[in-house]
Amino acid sequence: MFSDSIYYAVICIMIVLACIVFFALQKITPGYGVTYDKKWGPAINNRLGWVLMEAPVFIAMLLMWIFAPADRRCNPAICVMTSLFLLHYFQRSFIFPLLIKGKSKMPLSIILSGVTFNLLNAYMIGGWFFYLNPAPFDYTPSWLYSPLFILGTVIFFVGMGINLHSDHIIRSLRKPGDTGHYIPKGGMFRFVTSANYLGELTEWVGFAILTWSLPGLVFAIWTFANLGPRARATHKRYLEKFGDDYSSLHRRYIIPFIY
Repeated sequence: MFSDSIYYAVICIMIVLACIVFFALQKITPGYGVTYDKKWGPAINNRLGWVLMEAPVFIAMLLMWIFAPADRRCNPAICVMTSLFLLHYFQRSFIFPLLIKGKSKMPLSIILSGVTFNLLNAYMIGGWFFYLNPAPFDYTPSWLYSPLFILGTVIFFVGMGINLHSDHIIRSLRKPGDTGHYIPKGGMFRFVTSANYLGELTEWVGFAILTWSLPGLVFAIWTFANLGPRARATHKRYLEKFGDDYSSLHRRYIIPFIY
């Protein structure tokens, strides 16, 4: 399961798929959230959908950690980096869904695709940490004091802060019982349409740096390939709904001043 040949084949496939997904999503808009569409098939409650979509990666990574060889399972650097990964997914799996307002739905097709993507990421990251990272990238305790780890960790938490703050802004747009759509303002929404996605992208760029690993890089690329087009679709939806009131804000999609 974690042989070099299988592992790196999965890495290569994920890189190719990221490119395909990025360009495909320029034409296809996933039907959930602000772009929910019944055409995506049967749907369930949004809160439950988020739990079902995000929890498997948390569980899979935790199990890989528990059953990993002792020398890696107890490695201080790997423990810290795995904890950062699990911290993100604990929040996304068990806290974020409880805070969702409204009665929106999530298609089962979106949930299934999300579970598949998340499990492949767990395989890539967990496989690297617990089974395959080569000697030049062995994570000794001194890695926790390296410039790359410190820089990446700072970026990771900055991204998490942006993500959490942006989600709070979005939730605060509606009063109880309100089902309308409004323009989010404040925080990084001053610069981009999807500040919550900017935060998540920033997190995984930081994670790629603090792990200084190929799977970390692929994860960050995948995050942009998935969220970049979705931010563009959200931007388009806001322009259609709010017109000049939105276009006058001169926001980019997900990366300030760039995209």
